[in-house]
Amino acid sequence: MFTIRQFRPDDHERIREITAEAFDGVSIDQGIENEFGRINDRSWQWRKKRHVDVDVEREPEGIFVAESEDGEVIGAISTWCDREAGTGHIPNLVIASGHRGQGIGRALIQHALDRFRAEGLTHARIETLVQNEVGRGLYESVGFREVARQIHFAMEL
Repeated sequence: MFTIRQFRPDDHERIREITAEAFDGVSIDQGIENEFGRINDRSWQWRKKRHVDVDVEREPEGIFVAESEDGEVIGAISTWCDREAGTGHIPNLVIASGHRGQGIGRALIQHALDRFRAEGLTHARIETLVQNEVGRGLYESVGFREVARQIHFAMEL
């Protein structure tokens, strides 16, 4: 059992930890590191954790956490609203490894979509890499439709 609640500043580091774990195998930063090695002596996990920092700086009221009955943060979703465009964005969705497959991701997405509707938005966006089969399946199952594919390139300077 879990509950969904608003992000609190003391959740920040735990969400960073879950994010680095959850994106193993499905991170652009990891792909770059696999191709070129570490950049500036920083790991892909360090780079991915910074995405949480950006989410917190951009719209902390748009971050929600899934909390277990014993108070542990076991998942999180970040959102931001582009009210002028009518679009809600979901940059990151993460579930701790021991808690996947229990409907937490689906519940967090539904919570985000409810927020977007309450804000008067008409559309929602989420992205994933092709190799993230679990994410792709989840997103399609809640009603997202694939609208485009993008190829990421990197090079040494």
